[in-house]
Amino acid sequence: MFGMVRLYPFCFGTLVALFGFTGASQAADVPPGTKLHPVQNLVIGNGAEPSTLDPAKVQGRPESNLTVELFEGLVSQDANGKVVPGVAEKWESKEGGKVWIFTLRKNAKWSDGSPVTAQDFEYAFKRNVDPKTASDYSWYLGKASNVQNGIAIVEGKKPPSELGVKALNDTTLQITLEKPVAYLVSTLIHGSLMPVPKKVVEKFGDKWTDPANIVSNGPYKLSERIVNERIVMVRNPYYWNNAKTVIEQVTVLPINNQSAEYQRYRANAMDVTTDGGVPSEQVAQIRKEVPNELTLWPQLGTYYYTYNIKVKPFDDVRVRRALSLAINRDVITKQILSTGEVSAYSMTPAIADGYQAVRHDWEALSQAQREGEAKKLLTEAGYGPGKPLKFQLLYNTNEQHKKIALAVVSMWKRIGPVEVELVNQEWKTFLDTRNRGDFEVTRGAWIADYNEASSMIDLYHSKHGSNDGKYSNPAYDEVIDKAKVTLDPAERLKLYQDAERILAQDFPALFLYHYSNRRMIKPWVKGYGRNPQGRIQARDLYIVAH
Repeated sequence: MFGMVRLYPFCFGTLVALFGFTGASQAADVPPGTKLHPVQNLVIGNGAEPSTLDPAKVQGRPESNLTVELFEGLVSQDANGKVVPGVAEKWESKEGGKVWIFTLRKNAKWSDGSPVTAQDFEYAFKRNVDPKTASDYSWYLGKASNVQNGIAIVEGKKPPSELGVKALNDTTLQITLEKPVAYLVSTLIHGSLMPVPKKVVEKFGDKWTDPANIVSNGPYKLSERIVNERIVMVRNPYYWNNAKTVIEQVTVLPINNQSAEYQRYRANAMDVTTDGGVPSEQVAQIRKEVPNELTLWPQLGTYYYTYNIKVKPFDDVRVRRALSLAINRDVITKQILSTGEVSAYSMTPAIADGYQAVRHDWEALSQAQREGEAKKLLTEAGYGPGKPLKFQLLYNTNEQHKKIALAVVSMWKRIGPVEVELVNQEWKTFLDTRNRGDFEVTRGAWIADYNEASSMIDLYHSKHGSNDGKYSNPAYDEVIDKAKVTLDPAERLKLYQDAERILAQDFPALFLYHYSNRRMIKPWVKGYGRNPQGRIQARDLYIVAH
């Protein structure tokens, strides 16, 4: 789906250059003759207050929605999710695909007017893997991109200085891999790989992202931040492609109540709701009153519940399997959500580039048959009258998460004495709790970091930094490790399918549905595409006269 960057086995041994991004760009493409509104100010929802604006410490969408506006990496995405040049204007591979050379734009600048250099990227990448930074994505360069020494550094076996990233000069960055990765360039769109200004970070420490201190290199710069009220960004005049940016100001509202956000939208106090910001109970009314403003397309992501298999009773696969079989996913997707979501029985959505979903045996069972098996499994695990299965289900504050949790709990009660305490926490607290492993079952969601099946299925590798349930299966790790360095797409697909079959036996998580990007978007907002990761960036947008 990335189109311009094809995922193919490179002709290693010769120099391979990737150029030719005709028709794809990271900028507003305003058709000739379009009459623009005189005020190009956009108001958009964010779903929650971001926990940080530091690219190295971003975890979820509330944070990344902002960092992709404030910062830009070596590569970026166009409105439809295709990989396009970012700060790097071109790149090439050599030495059998183990060494990559990125040439940076000479006109790339920070918001203070100073040049963005290869040294800034080297600093940012090494800062990201440094244990002192405590990045939740410290694993990414080693696991996803296979950068030399990335895993060893995170494990404390080598210092950050030995990461395979080196500035050859101000505009040339060299990345050395452990082994070739066919989709290497696609992995570099990730938000944790944005450059950061060393002088500013070292001068202000944790306060470097405050409005008075922050220096960024993206199409926008931070103007104002009032916690739990609004975040305001304005055009960065030093951005290399600023001439093709149209939106002057972006105001982001961190509203975690979907109904409240929708009411603000209907009052014309908001132009675009957050991803998922459509109240399910009002979908029928929306389709009747403003059908053209309900915008839906498939999203490369999965909503699930993670079991903490380090604590009882979730160390018992019979319990995990029973709870998974009990769920009627179609009730959730068609009755509670009803906005294009697809029932999930595996981690990887079928829309992943080059992927073909596998169908598990238990999918063919009727819901009654699944519940019958689930009851037997709970009985075998020792639960029944007089000994109920008790546990807590953790989720972040959001009315839709609550509705889904209530429905799931009701389904669990159909298979035996299951007593569940629902625990909801605000976003930042929720992240802290989940990161500590202080849960029994927790809501989880994963939107692909790049458009390839590995970005989804790698989550359950024992060394993955976001493997919250601490699932570990050597056979699974072996399949994933082999897939990463398999250059033939057909062979890699078979390995991904084998990995999904292992998950379907071990049930480390309860997969509920694959996401649909669903937003309310005013008819005067133009320029957005169909990004499979659900992202909409203000630099691509413009507001027509209305």
